[in-house]
Amino acid sequence: MAAEPGRITHTHDSAGGGAVAALLGAMLSTYVGAAIAKYLFPLVGSQGVTAMRVGLAACLLLGWFRPWRTPLPRSALPDLLVYGLMLGCMNLMIYGAFARIPIGIAVAIEVTGPLMVVLAGSRRVTDFAWLACAVLGLWLLLPLHAHGGGLDPAGMLLAAGAALCWAMYIVFGKRVSTLQGGQAVGWGMLAAALFTVPVGVLHAGTALLAPGVLAAGLGVALLSSALPYSLEMIALRRLPRRVFGTLVSASPAVSALAGWLVLGEQLTTIQWLAITMIIAASAGAAATA
Repeated sequence: MAAEPGRITHTHDSAGGGAVAALLGAMLSTYVGAAIAKYLFPLVGSQGVTAMRVGLAACLLLGWFRPWRTPLPRSALPDLLVYGLMLGCMNLMIYGAFARIPIGIAVAIEVTGPLMVVLAGSRRVTDFAWLACAVLGLWLLLPLHAHGGGLDPAGMLLAAGAALCWAMYIVFGKRVSTLQGGQAVGWGMLAAALFTVPVGVLHAGTALLAPGVLAAGLGVALLSSALPYSLEMIALRRLPRRVFGTLVSASPAVSALAGWLVLGEQLTTIQWLAITMIIAASAGAAATA
């Protein structure tokens, strides 16, 4: 018997709505966790916090999904390794940026990575207009003129590096998102931990083992890695790249709000204007892709 068209549409709408909710929840969780993590920087540095975030999240995800129960296709291994490496590098760089500049500004720079994914290979005039909008927004943030607000150049460079890693994370995350049993998230986070944990241990040493630091690190791992990356994988599997990119464009606003609520980070009018321009460029490029 043929299925009812209305019922099929309702099912797809529900799946799409669930994927959108998953992605929005991932962003909110990520940046609230990042704002909390910033309190730990004076104790173990951004590298130490990254090591705890990624290492503890890997343990949580492996224990929850137990991806070894499903055979891993050998052909997926290279993409999975690159996905994990980009995940680890992205975490190290963006936390390094958070330690030097406000969270909202760091994420505004970082979100240009997904924008580049959307614009890659485009030759349309409208896409060049979106790119110009993003470039102008970035220019307003540069510490080369009176409007730059004295932002740390090293922090901005680290955020730019995180943007490149985020672009690669989306490309390779889409490739491995079809893996079953939580393999992509579990094995990908383990690969990221094998890279980031030694860096954090070399920087912070035994300070990472302090009970209070470990407890706070576990909370950060849950909020900023385990929960959001699981939700993002749901969204990557169900949403077209265009829709994913449009929604991700809201990240700078969400992160700036989290930085203000948790840390009291105040942005200037020019900085808010720059963030708004980057959001508009990202959303516009993704929506018209």
